[in-house]
Amino acid sequence: MKFKLLILAVIAFAGCNDANKNNEAIDNKTEPVKVIFDTDMGNDVDDVLAIDMLYKYADQQKIHFLGVLSTKYNTYSVPFIHLLNEWYGYETLPVGTVENGADSEGDSRNYAEAVWLMQKDGKQLFNHPDTSGKYHEATRLYRQLLAKQKDSSVVIISVGFSTNIARLLASPADDLSPFNGKELVAKKVKLLSVMAGNFNGQNLPEYNVVKDIPAAQQAFSNWPGVIVFTPFELGIRVNYPAVSIENDFTWANPHPLVEAYKFYLDMPYDRPSWDLLSVLYAVEGEQYFEKSVAGTVTVNDKGITTFQADPNGLHYYLNASDEQTNAMLTAIKNLVTQKPKALK
Repeated sequence: MKFKLLILAVIAFAGCNDANKNNEAIDNKTEPVKVIFDTDMGNDVDDVLAIDMLYKYADQQKIHFLGVLSTKYNTYSVPFIHLLNEWYGYETLPVGTVENGADSEGDSRNYAEAVWLMQKDGKQLFNHPDTSGKYHEATRLYRQLLAKQKDSSVVIISVGFSTNIARLLASPADDLSPFNGKELVAKKVKLLSVMAGNFNGQNLPEYNVVKDIPAAQQAFSNWPGVIVFTPFELGIRVNYPAVSIENDFTWANPHPLVEAYKFYLDMPYDRPSWDLLSVLYAVEGEQYFEKSVAGTVTVNDKGITTFQADPNGLHYYLNASDEQTNAMLTAIKNLVTQKPKALK
């Protein structure tokens, strides 16, 4: 789990913006950002807060939510995502599931299973949507979604393991697209916003990387476009407060996010916002962040990430001032505490 790898030191570098055309901020002012969300839903509760943000952005028409893919190899991860989709009013959103993925069972309390099985007076606390025929193998769903989009129009937000990303890149041409995976990504994807790694010189492996090291190595070395990393040491500085979970969601009882949060760890606890910051950057751009110079991220066989500055590189990582982290938390709280359109 991410919480098993907590790092006490935080980085204090002055990130700088690069004028390279590949390093341009996302401009959402003209049309909604097309988003695919790749998550290890069921490991850490920040994934639930992150997908809540995406539902709210979709409600505001700031994004066009294309689909969700799970990298958690578990019975309840995908059903729980379907439960959330229906509860938030996005029941037709396609969901992809990893096959033979990395083993992350036993890494944490499985809130996905807990919420799915919750009952009151002998009845299910939340509706169990009919998921028959709605499970898609992740690589095929990636290819299906990307093939239908305009060139350079899609943002992928990856906040779990790199398994699905690596398999997408390695996929051959098929009935969905005449392009192989790397070619398809190069044509259709303008940004990969990924929660992975740490770059503060501590040489400590980060959870999302270490759970599938070969996939992370393949994904980061073969990705044909821009990758912006939200590193461990930034997310740990922005903690979503338990007091908000306890007081700001009373307009819905029960609420799946609240129930998941309460089950994940013993309340009250504040939780780092790793995955939420990858979403915030992908949709809002650089206004809350400082971005490193261009460079290249590599992953060694122990899962340790290293950043090497390179003016021709396509990798960047994020940092922020204390003022910016405070603004991030305010923006996130204001967003996730809104009532979904489906409940209005």
